[in-house]
Amino acid sequence: MSDKGRKLGMQELERVSVEEFHQTEKMPVIVVLDDVRSLNNIGSVFRTSDAFAVEKIILCGITAQPPHREIEKTALGATESVDWEYSRSCVDTVKSLKSEAVRVIGVEQVQGAVSLEEFQLGVQRIAFVFGNEVKGVAQEVLDVCDDFVEIPQLGTKHSLNISVSAGVVLWEAFRQFRA
Repeated sequence: MSDKGRKLGMQELERVSVEEFHQTEKMPVIVVLDDVRSLNNIGSVFRTSDAFAVEKIILCGITAQPPHREIEKTALGATESVDWEYSRSCVDTVKSLKSEAVRVIGVEQVQGAVSLEEFQLGVQRIAFVFGNEVKGVAQEVLDVCDDFVEIPQLGTKHSLNISVSAGVVLWEAFRQFRA
């Protein structure tokens, strides 16, 4: 019988400890969450950010902060491995990032947005701003972003859950930075 398709055990996956994760090189990407209300979405973004070794997450506005049981249900410990901070104002956060030469990209369907498959990240540090589940990224935040990217979609809804959007965008960033 072949081993092809056999699930790998935890030791075979060679997972690093939280301490080792903190020491590893990170992808030069910051995730900014603008008024994300779902605790499960926040936890999911933490878990995805751990998977792709993002630099940090900045939680803004009404976005809840760890520790929280509902965040942890989906984060599965990623709130311990991924660096994060809180800021009351997403606009101030974006302005501060830009002053540090971080290219800030709003993930939103706006005029002038570049389709994700055509978007070139370049080599500088990047921050992706993801918005509220209903209203998206606030207009005043979009007004101070450098660029915009949207995920191409063919269905009738023309929207994705914020945690799914984060997964798609972070995968593309990971793919480009590894190339």
